[in-house]
Amino acid sequence: MSTRIRLQRRGKKHQPFYTIVVADSRAPRDGRFIERLGYYDPLTDPATIEIDIDRALYWLKVGAQPSDTAKSLLSHKGVMLKFHLWKGIQKGALTEEQAEQKFEQWLKEKEQRINKAKEAKLLKEKQISQQRLEHEKQVRIKREQLLAERLAAQAQKATEKIATSEGTTEEAEEN
Repeated sequence: MSTRIRLQRRGKKHQPFYTIVVADSRAPRDGRFIERLGYYDPLTDPATIEIDIDRALYWLKVGAQPSDTAKSLLSHKGVMLKFHLWKGIQKGALTEEQAEQKFEQWLKEKEQRINKAKEAKLLKEKQISQQRLEHEKQVRIKREQLLAERLAAQAQKATEKIATSEGTTEEAEEN
């Protein structure tokens, strides 16, 4: 029996939610599975990925083949790196301490990259909101200027009407 690590689709139409499972390769996509390893929610920002690293590593060690998508998710969480380091330990190229040190270093770097990306996104959102606010201020100033010009023109017309009406009343009184 060949086993695969793959995704099972859950959720509603246009709202996918996936569970990461170990299943017989002959089983249907959403059918029977051997073990549930975690889940993946692509609708959150950033996407939520939860995986039991130890169990996923166990299944990789016993020969389970991940699908392409599952492999990318496992890589994202560091399971594939840990598996690669485990192979290095088996071949004698690394000691367990070196492998653990490399994995911890990778986790720190990954966390720093994620934090940088979050900060950059927040900064970009802040700049966009400042640009929108500045644009709204400029629009408001233009509207106020137009309104002031209209009011000045109306006031001038009103004074002209008053002046012309006073002039006509004075002419009528003289006659």
